[in-house]
Amino acid sequence: MAVYGGEGFMAEGAAALSEPQTSQARRVMQAGAATPGALVEAGGDARVNLLGLARAELEGFCAQLGSRPFRARQLMSWIYKRGCDRFADMSDLARAFRAELAERATIAVPRILATQRAADGTCKWLLAGGADQAFEMVYIPEPDRGTLCISSQVGCALDCAFCSTAQQGFNRNLSTAEIVGQVWLAHRELGGGERDGGVRPVSNVVLMGMGEPLANYRNVLPALRIFLDDLGFDLSRRRVTLSTSGLVPQIYRLAQDINVALAVSLHAPDDALRSELVPINRLHPIAELLCACWHYIDEQNGRSVTFEYVMLEGVNDSPAQARALARLLAGHPAKVNLIPFNPFAGTRFRRSSEQAIARFRDELIRGGVIATVRRTRGEDIDAACGQLVGRVRDRTVVRLGSKMAAATRRRTAAHGAVRASAPGGTAPRSSGA
Repeated sequence: MAVYGGEGFMAEGAAALSEPQTSQARRVMQAGAATPGALVEAGGDARVNLLGLARAELEGFCAQLGSRPFRARQLMSWIYKRGCDRFADMSDLARAFRAELAERATIAVPRILATQRAADGTCKWLLAGGADQAFEMVYIPEPDRGTLCISSQVGCALDCAFCSTAQQGFNRNLSTAEIVGQVWLAHRELGGGERDGGVRPVSNVVLMGMGEPLANYRNVLPALRIFLDDLGFDLSRRRVTLSTSGLVPQIYRLAQDINVALAVSLHAPDDALRSELVPINRLHPIAELLCACWHYIDEQNGRSVTFEYVMLEGVNDSPAQARALARLLAGHPAKVNLIPFNPFAGTRFRRSSEQAIARFRDELIRGGVIATVRRTRGEDIDAACGQLVGRVRDRTVVRLGSKMAAATRRRTAAHGAVRASAPGGTAPRSSGA
């Protein structure tokens, strides 16, 4: 499995991420291979998990069963609109078709291990990820909307210094079914929607939970399509937000594949500090990242990119840093969301004061950049931004930052060896120098 985690690893990860997506149904029906969550073992027979199959894939699966494409549309309506996971209850499907579905397919969602509710109404679920792994999702109710923060990986390999998830290490990518299943589960647990004759409780979905969504591109993309599909969850593209630490090649790819709201974890106005806080910056520095962001907006005719900026006392919260950030973003389709740091055990960081956050916001606004301050929610149950930890076993424990630092040391040593072996002790210059 490819994840971002080091110099040599980057090439491997980039190659894996560029492979064309293979449908779960085709893997099952033709090749017999499976990805995590694509198959469910039942009575010794592998059944296809229909949850997470995009419309075209579901139509292909129905065709394999000898049914016409409209059956896929009926299935999607039952699964996503009505929240039904029992084929026997899908009354407008032919009885023989329902019997065949029960034999060949299933609708399987992650199992809930624990539920916590905060004083402010925020709800956090711990979900089973298999092999004693677990991941988390969080529901944040507001008077005018309900936001579900979902995970894309068990753990994370990108090693952002201020994030509790990153300190857990990385185990694996979530399957499309596990990603989509979080939204399905939230609707079931919270009530509402067509099944209950009420308003659907989840109006906004943000991929800001555990993991880096763009490092799990092949499974995240079909999930996004189901979120937007009018036969799926039928969410507006402005109500589905993908947050990334800055995997530049995948931002360009995303611009060609789908139109959702884009959020970028920036957290610093210069490369030196950002490389310390967000190690992927050493591979994709700020200028390169911003170019990808503006390209995404141009391609998708979007309104703006949201830049997330966690406020760390004495690290990135000075007025001078606010002015530097404003110079980077002014005149571009950008807004900044300032996030008060949410502490966790063992961290060396502290939250900026309310006064420092207000000064930083005001400096950005004076510099011509829209800036808001995120209200902390669910802090009493460790459900706030940067606090999700899940349960990560058999993990990759070598951090991206340390891997990249080691790679830099190796390059420096190799360069020194070349210089020492060259005539006169200096490295030969290339003809283009």
